[in-house]
Amino acid sequence: MKKDTYDIVICGSGAAGLLLALRLHQNPFFKDHSVLLVDAAIKNTNDRTWCFWEQQQGSLEEIVHHRWEHGLFKSQNFTQNLHLNPYAYKMIRGIDFYNHILPQLEANPQFDFLHAKVNSLENQDTRTAVHTDRGTFVAAQVFSSIYRPEWVAKQRKYPVLQQHFVGWIVETENPCFTPEQITFMDFDIPNSNATRFMYVLPFTPTKALLEDTFFSADLLPKAVYEKALTTYLEKIGAGSFSILEREQGSIPMTAYPFHKHNTPSLLHIGTAGGWTKASTGYTFQNTLEQTERLVAFLQTKKPLSTFYKHSKFAFYDLLFLDVLARHNARGSELFQLMFQKNSVQRIFKFLSNKTHFWEDLMIMRSFPIRWFVHALWKRLF
Repeated sequence: MKKDTYDIVICGSGAAGLLLALRLHQNPFFKDHSVLLVDAAIKNTNDRTWCFWEQQQGSLEEIVHHRWEHGLFKSQNFTQNLHLNPYAYKMIRGIDFYNHILPQLEANPQFDFLHAKVNSLENQDTRTAVHTDRGTFVAAQVFSSIYRPEWVAKQRKYPVLQQHFVGWIVETENPCFTPEQITFMDFDIPNSNATRFMYVLPFTPTKALLEDTFFSADLLPKAVYEKALTTYLEKIGAGSFSILEREQGSIPMTAYPFHKHNTPSLLHIGTAGGWTKASTGYTFQNTLEQTERLVAFLQTKKPLSTFYKHSKFAFYDLLFLDVLARHNARGSELFQLMFQKNSVQRIFKFLSNKTHFWEDLMIMRSFPIRWFVHALWKRLF
């Protein structure tokens, strides 16, 4: 490296790290700031996909791989077709995201890149030191998207579930998909005594991404998910099929207060900073909004520890996770009631943390009141 001191160091070049870097690159306020991006991985493969909803053309519209304006929710005794307008559900592939952002940053002489493992972060008065296996780098502002599972593992106050899944992009013999309609949740499958559903993103009548998805505490052997995917394809009449791509992931779902680990010179971002929607596992949409807010916040020159904003939605998520953890085998009932008694537009607005109090009440009255009263009572007393 050319130097060991920077204005800004970003640890991790996933969605949060690269979106933050892109916004710094685009904002003239930071034209004299030196920035170092540190990541152990080289971002040159399609290692993930991100999905989110928007009401209009977004800042990343040119790399949206696919979009849907219709959806489907299904359980064993209830099916609902969903017209998403004015929203659209969008998908971005990891490789397109990296190829869009990294060349812009690489052309900017303010940015340096280091392929290294971050070993630790050390608070040093007004600065933070980033210790890597290729040296130590110091900055007045450090942003880390490196998730620390031990923070949530060693506590019991906040429940921790996982959105865990195995996915296949398949090409089928028979046309069995509806290309314009995404299946958000299909609970009409064996639930394994957990909240389990099939998530289907179709591209053509014979090509789709399918994910066998759980909201539960424990991961399962890969063969369990793959058997379910095969069974589901048989059920919908796919005929023979070929697997074009495979993916596997686990996203923590918790209302744990990650912001308590921030300091005046260190801010945790992305999932590591609590930017994942605790009740659903969605992260990308909130990351778009939080990085935009963060860049505006940085121009105030306030301590990074003051960036976090308390929200009623964090408490809603906590209660929902309390209920989902306690009644995990009946999670399909919770989501069925939500879709049965609310428009998809209200649900999207609620999950985007943008509803007013009366809309919150409309969502909450959908659920079995005794479950949530019990959760609220335990939190208060």
